[in-house]
Amino acid sequence: MSKTHMPVLKQDKPKPKTAKKIIWILLLLFVALLTILFFRSSISQVTEIQFKGNTFNTSEQLTKQSGLRIGDQYFGVDPKLVQERLVKLGTIKSAEITKTFPGQISIVVTEHTTVAYELSEDGELQAILASGASVPVTASGIAVEKPILTKWDASDPNKAELSKALAEIPNNLTSDISEIMPSPTLSFPDRIKLYTRSKFEVITSVSLLRDKVEYLNQVTEMERPGLITMLEADSYVPFEEEVVEEAE
Repeated sequence: MSKTHMPVLKQDKPKPKTAKKIIWILLLLFVALLTILFFRSSISQVTEIQFKGNTFNTSEQLTKQSGLRIGDQYFGVDPKLVQERLVKLGTIKSAEITKTFPGQISIVVTEHTTVAYELSEDGELQAILASGASVPVTASGIAVEKPILTKWDASDPNKAELSKALAEIPNNLTSDISEIMPSPTLSFPDRIKLYTRSKFEVITSVSLLRDKVEYLNQVTEMERPGLITMLEADSYVPFEEEVVEEAE
């Protein structure tokens, strides 16, 4: 007698992929919830802003210029953008921004050096920085042996170029210069006139000053007071000889 094989009924097993998907969705929702809670909490916000190295501007002025505020998103602070904003002041040469979690922003600024002085319209002494910006002497302090700029228009681009040139010249080469004023001509629109503490009168230009200043110091150290011209060619004429020539 043959045996009849009965079919075995197979039960459907739950699909593991569906369960895993549900777990991943729940996990993502949990992470999203935590993220929202984190960014709404005080731990993700700027809680302290510190400035170091500033003498020309107060910390309050720099904070306003930087665009930073207490309560801003800490991770949204862009150090490069903060530095660009501070440099636009004219007093800041560079700024190093350090972010310390949680919430602390530290900014160390390097300011432009004082290269000269000038009298403002109301008669107050202003310090001229390497950037061409002006600040009150009360904020900058007084740097010895810096020239005084006179008769300069604030909008004159040559004034800013002169400030840059003076910043690049060693102090020992400019310490004898007492006054600098504009003296433009058609041939030399950036022509300037200098007076020295050693009683010399000097004619040169802003664009030539860096290259000519060593010659100026050689003459003032070796010769008696006179007129020095430092343009396309250099010349020196003692004042006494000029008087004799005019008399003749």
